[in-house]
Amino acid sequence: MRAGRLIAIVLLMQNNGKMTSKALAEKLEVSERTIIRDMESLSEAGVPVYAERGLHGGWKLSEGYRTNLTGIHAEELASLLMSNHPDLLGDLGIQKHFDAAFQKLLAASPAEVRLSAAAARQKIHIDGAGWHATNESVPCLSIVQEAVWEERILRISYQRDNGVLDRIVHPLGLVAKRNVWYFVAEVEGELRTYRISRLLEAEQLEDSFVRPPGFDLASYWEQSTEEFKQRLPRYPAKVKVLESLISRLSKERYIKIGHREEPAKNGWIEVEIEFETLESACELVLSFGPRIEVLAPAELRTRVMAEVKAMSMLYAPL
Repeated sequence: MRAGRLIAIVLLMQNNGKMTSKALAEKLEVSERTIIRDMESLSEAGVPVYAERGLHGGWKLSEGYRTNLTGIHAEELASLLMSNHPDLLGDLGIQKHFDAAFQKLLAASPAEVRLSAAAARQKIHIDGAGWHATNESVPCLSIVQEAVWEERILRISYQRDNGVLDRIVHPLGLVAKRNVWYFVAEVEGELRTYRISRLLEAEQLEDSFVRPPGFDLASYWEQSTEEFKQRLPRYPAKVKVLESLISRLSKERYIKIGHREEPAKNGWIEVEIEFETLESACELVLSFGPRIEVLAPAELRTRVMAEVKAMSMLYAPL
């Protein structure tokens, strides 16, 4: 632990420049006295660290000193990989820069770390698009995570709408969609997806399993999500919306954007949309307020107008 902290101190000063004992202590969750002892140890080991006195003083490395990045753990590298949200980085136009930086970091890492990071990429997938965030209890998450990592068979009890299902499964990977956790498993030769908050029990067995050759977690999730959306009920409608909101609208849950007309000069655009149901369509239209107008069907316009009228009466002066 202390060796790791000494490396962390050097990297912090290398990346941030001069740092006080207090700042280092808070960052590393130790006392300032511990930091001073660590600085003495670094100096004795030949690291050119020195203290600047005075009001704006602090610890510094000698000018031009750089250390090679060594000692990175597979879990640390995997955590960086898991922080990659393509949609967000794409919106900022820096996805390619993240990819380039990660590849450089990967190339500088030991071979066993690179292999572990690649394995992590196949066992955890982050999907940040279009699901409404919820707060769920996931007491079985750590058991499932360990089984995924160790490739151990799980015995689960799973709450379904029509009862409790008991299964022996081979957990292949974890998926996080917003803050909802799922795991993908092989069951009797077929792939299944389970919502972890619905697990009543999970027991890791002694036996291990062999992952299906060629299985790719991200590809499977993308395909299964698309198939799930195709099975949903569809409620077609036509709306007029501000063009600047099309991107946000397309990321809403279970929404499919269809044909678009050419934008008008005032920034509005007519769009064909498939909602899930009349109720969900009305709810989403109301959430956009005066920035969206339903053109068809008539029943959706009527439902929205009724809701708006009820709201206006609720907030009418007494």
